[in-house]
Amino acid sequence: MKETQAAARTLKIQVQPLQVKDPSQFSGAYAAMKKERAAALIIFTGSFTGFHRQQLVELAAKNRLPTMCGQPAWSDAGCLISYGHDRRHQWRRAAVFVDKILKGTKPADIPVEQPMKFEFVINLKTAKELGLTIPPNVLVRADRVIR
Repeated sequence: MKETQAAARTLKIQVQPLQVKDPSQFSGAYAAMKKERAAALIIFTGSFTGFHRQQLVELAAKNRLPTMCGQPAWSDAGCLISYGHDRRHQWRRAAVFVDKILKGTKPADIPVEQPMKFEFVINLKTAKELGLTIPPNVLVRADRVIR
């Protein structure tokens, strides 16, 4: 959130942070966004938001909010744009660690790795539903486009 707020200040964009801890608070959060005339929504991914992914994406569509999410699976669910680490690549890397451990390497001797491969996904079905046109120069940068 700190990085998002810092970037927003640089771009002169107002950020309205809303923290939701229970699904019963979803409708109130979307009402607050609507009241403040939010132009877009960023959903930070975690176990809570991931569990309620479909409901959050459906509420964003109902409220006509273009939504950015941190995992490609969110775009598969209807999020407009997602950018995050490629989980398939991450699981393949985990298999390498498991192999090393099974061959006798101590887990403490294996260096920790940060995600190295990221995926940028655009959902054109969602863009169409929102009446948005994604510029061609943005589309060519996408790793995957959902049509």
